[in-house]
Amino acid sequence: MKRNFLFILLLLTAQLLYAQTDSTTAVKKASDTLSKFDRFNQKGEALFQYIPVPIYSHTQESGDIFGLAKFNMIDFYKNDTVTLPSKIEGVFTSSSKGRVNFSLGTQIILKNNKYIFLTYINYRKTPEYVLGIGNDVSKSDKEQISNTRVRFSTVALHKFAENFYAGLTFDISNYYNMQVDSNSIMIREHAVGLTGGLNVGLGVSAAYDSRDNRYNATKGSYVILTTSSYGSLIGSDYNFFKANVDARKFFNPWFKHVIALQVTTNYSSGDVPYYNLALLGGDAQMRGYYEGALRDKVLIDGQIEYRMPIWNIFGIAGWVGTGRVAPSYAQMELKNLWLSYGLGARIRVDSKHNTNLRIDFGFGEQGANAFIIGFAEAF
Repeated sequence: MKRNFLFILLLLTAQLLYAQTDSTTAVKKASDTLSKFDRFNQKGEALFQYIPVPIYSHTQESGDIFGLAKFNMIDFYKNDTVTLPSKIEGVFTSSSKGRVNFSLGTQIILKNNKYIFLTYINYRKTPEYVLGIGNDVSKSDKEQISNTRVRFSTVALHKFAENFYAGLTFDISNYYNMQVDSNSIMIREHAVGLTGGLNVGLGVSAAYDSRDNRYNATKGSYVILTTSSYGSLIGSDYNFFKANVDARKFFNPWFKHVIALQVTTNYSSGDVPYYNLALLGGDAQMRGYYEGALRDKVLIDGQIEYRMPIWNIFGIAGWVGTGRVAPSYAQMELKNLWLSYGLGARIRVDSKHNTNLRIDFGFGEQGANAFIIGFAEAF
């Protein structure tokens, strides 16, 4: 666990080294009224805008994970006080157990917030751990399926009324180099997609957004619906349908403390590949479980998080969440729910946009745990 703090040490060291460099006379005059800590933090934030941050973590499934992460908020219209800032985030990691991952995610906001493009690009070569399909699984049944994935997805939204958006979704992914043990539980359960294939989907989307800050909200609401239909008519190897709903609510009870609520549900039907089923876990929802620890055609989960400042750029957060999967909504029950909980540290890395570096320690049942580093809040 101590090694997990290497990232924090590297970040603070970089800020300190940069703070000790000479600045121009103009910068010195402007910062004369700031404390020593505020001055070195100001310069550290400036450095953060240009260099990637080294990251390290360790999990039983992945082994030692080394990588680089880069995050930037961008104001495309310098003199525009209406258009919200856009976000670009990239991560590259490689692990001691052969996992390679490169992801680039963007949220581009244009023309007085009239157009929003949510885009995700990913290359992943990884052993993927599965427990089977369904909610009643055990970690002792964990097995490995190796594959390589290339994916591109985008949601294009147009503002048609105050806080209301609608648009289109497009998703394409290709799974190949599939390696599955001949005695795999997935073969015994006749899972779809074990030979890989091309998945191409088109759909519609709608959203409501009244948050005061899209990346670190203190009040307001956010609801987004996305749907995608995958079929042979548009080049997909599988025919299936997916729909996702993500609903969030934020409260600011006092000072800068925040209570954040989130409920999500994922639905799929048809000839759904095992990797496109509703997946429980990840770095944002049900933290503590790796993504896909549980999977089925339907998922419902929820979490509540308390966020509070501690001092200057530092804060903490704590959360508890629960969720489960099922073959259908009719078979979804309010029992055998899986528990997620944890604590995290927050370090502000962009004061202009009030955006944090997120360091979370998540835990779950059957010994599940995860160490997560990310930018902006989990939700």
